[in-house]
Amino acid sequence: MRTEQLEYIAAVTRLGSLRRAAEELHLSQPALSETVRNLERELGVDLLERKRSGARMSAEGRELLPHIINVLDAVDRLRGAAGEQHRISRMVRVGTVNAATVPLLIPTVREFRAAHPMTQVEVVGAQQSDIHRTLAEGGLDLGLVNHLDGDDMPAGFESTELLRGRPVLCLHPDSPLAALPVVPASALLDEPLIAMRSGYVMHRYVRRLLEGHGPVFSYSTDGAEMGKLMVAEGLGCTVLPDFSVVGDPLERRGAITYRPLDDDTTRVLLMLRRRRAESVPRAAHDLHEAFVRRSAALGGSLSRPDRPTGAPA
Repeated sequence: MRTEQLEYIAAVTRLGSLRRAAEELHLSQPALSETVRNLERELGVDLLERKRSGARMSAEGRELLPHIINVLDAVDRLRGAAGEQHRISRMVRVGTVNAATVPLLIPTVREFRAAHPMTQVEVVGAQQSDIHRTLAEGGLDLGLVNHLDGDDMPAGFESTELLRGRPVLCLHPDSPLAALPVVPASALLDEPLIAMRSGYVMHRYVRRLLEGHGPVFSYSTDGAEMGKLMVAEGLGCTVLPDFSVVGDPLERRGAITYRPLDDDTTRVLLMLRRRRAESVPRAAHDLHEAFVRRSAALGGSLSRPDRPTGAPA
């Protein structure tokens, strides 16, 4: 017995005609009729009464019809469950600007993988413009980007604010600037500065902060993680959102620290974006929710005073 034989019987019963059922099922009428007869021979029951005016369920067939429908419903549920399992176990691709996220991204992915062990998570580092483009094209499921408060939100995306912070100066604990409770922007002109490349939000912010003036010496790097490593090696300082520094493994080990800048107005938002769509794959939806939960938990731990532990009074 095959599932399609039961589907054919259900179609003939619904349409009242072998001819109409054959047309709907894209079969020849002789092929459909032979399939139904094979099932009748297997069951030992005439399921249909065949007349010149059409075919209809026999009395025996009507007794068996609820069982046929139950089998077809069970097959539909099985197919639906298999399809859902396939959607859950797919790969989820997350684009992130490097200034965003080590204290947020790693714990979130760990939590998600514990709940979805069959789902692969691919993390792609890129600039904000590339993340937006790839999200729009469907090459990414989610994007983590920085956003200066007051900037226009891009169209075509659902945006969720995860963290709200302020720019800080990330520096080596032995830097002379670490002795200051608050660092004036003018002090950056006399220090080696590790700047984000053009295209990053923090590159734009630093140019605005320094009013177009350049430091005595600067490096250029593609993302905050390399910038923080360079700071830890004593090569200079860099300007990042506080949520990119607070809780970073290098900060926890004392290899880097941070000081607030004398800019009290600018706020940097960490946004989670996805393309507007009628349906979202289950895995992408669950990872999105995991980011929201983790950001809520981080909110309290990131609300440190302006002067970090060990800063001068």
